This record gives sequence, structure tokens and C-alpha cells, in this order.
Amino acid sequence: MIRCLRYGVSSGQRIVSSCIFNYALRTTQHSHYQPLTMILQIETATTVCSVALANQGQVIAFKEVNERNIHAEAITVFIDEILKNAGVKYHDLDAVAVSSGPGSYTGLRIGVSTAKGLCYALDKPLIAVETLEAMAGGMIATGVDPNTLLCPMIDARRMEVYTALFNAEGKRLKATAAEIIDADSFFEQLKNNKILFFGDGAPKCRAVLGDNPNALFVDDFNNSATHLTQMALQKLQAGLFEDVAYFEPFYLKDFLVTTKKA
Repeated sequence: MIRCLRYGVSSGQRIVSSCIFNYALRTTQHSHYQPLTMILQIETATTVCSVALANQGQVIAFKEVNERNIHAEAITVFIDEILKNAGVKYHDLDAVAVSSGPGSYTGLRIGVSTAKGLCYALDKPLIAVETLEAMAGGMIATGVDPNTLLCPMIDARRMEVYTALFNAEGKRLKATAAEIIDADSFFEQLKNNKILFFGDGAPKCRAVLGDNPNALFVDDFNNSATHLTQMALQKLQAGLFEDVAYFEPFYLKDFLVTTKKA
């Protein structure tokens, strides 16, 4: 059974999405059950505050809202809600996965602090998934042309974005970087390839590269904790965990504090 909810609070403002999937342990004639791989997943790198619960590589519950500056208020409430609705206790978790950046300094700090606190309190491993990799995985899951390159983009400042380049199988072709978008951006890649630009930084690219027929844009892509599922599972199975005490988000750039002029 699948039970989903999506509602809005006035046009153009908050949209909350949540979904609960009933699940059961798989049984066979030779074993009582398959080992659980229950992972709580957290995504707060952008304006989206999103949490998801995945078991055996399948999302069984999630809740998310796209609203600026709501992360601190909503994240623990969302976690409590999806666990309760899915019938899962905190001690049932096998790991906590978090979107590690780059992205919003404040959003990343809140998400990582929450994940580390849970891991410490529950004595569970911490898994980090780079945000741009998770975005690429989320786009691939929707079905993309195998010959198209993927360029997730996160809004930084002015005409700057955090970005990387992947092929349609998720292989990284260009390292994560903070780039200022201009008419020469992705010039070589666009000569011979179609590139799909998506994420909240993509509108900056459209304004400059929108006339190039090889530049394709997705307008309705939002970051989601559900996008962490496969990479988080792979890291859990491989035992690739972070040090809970010392792990820090991948800010990419130093946080700049500005003051108003007198």
C-alpha cells in the first residue's frame, strides 16, 4: 500500500510532499529474512528540507518542503513523523546518511549536525553523499538519454554556481567546483554533446547558454533525500563511514560574513 500527501499553503508558497510505503521482511524457504538495511537520509543543502527512510535500497517513507530558512524548525519534526508513520523505531536504523555539500552553509550545517547527533546518540554509522552526485543520481532515476551529459547546479552567489559533470551512468567527468557562468562556460563540452542542466543554479546558466541547441534545461528539479538512496546503500554495504566526531560538510568555499556599512 502507498499513502502519499501533497499540499500547498497559498499559491507559490510552501509545498509539502510526504509519502509512506508499507513494507515487509522478505522471506524465503532457506532463510527467515533478509538483513535489513534501514537508512535514514537527510538533504538540506538547498532551500529544500527533505528526509527519507530507505530499506533494502527502496524508499519507504519521505517528507520534504521547499521553503527557505525552515530547516532548523522542520528537520527533526519530519524525521519523527516518517519514522512513526512507517512503524520504525530509532534503534531499528542501520545508518544515517546525509547530503554533505556543497550548498547552503546554514542548510548543510543543520543537516550534518542533525545526522551526527543521531549517529552519536544511537551509536550508528554516518554516511556522507556528495550533494551533486545525489542530484545526478536523482536525475538518472527519472530516465535520461544515454548520450546526454548531466550537469547539476546549486546556486551560490551572483553568477556563481556549484557544479560538476556526469555521464548518463553517473560517472563523474568533471570535478566539483564553484564556477562563474559566462558565455564560454562548457564551450568544449557543448560542441559535441547535449548537456542537461538542472538544480536551483540552472536558471543562471539558461540566461547565458539558453540559445545553444545542445543546452537542455529541467525547470522542476528539486533536491530530495530520496536521491541519496542507492549511493547510501552502496556505502553501507562497503562499510564506507565517516568519523562522527570530526566530519564536516563539504562547503567548497569559506563562509563569508558581511556587515552593513555605517
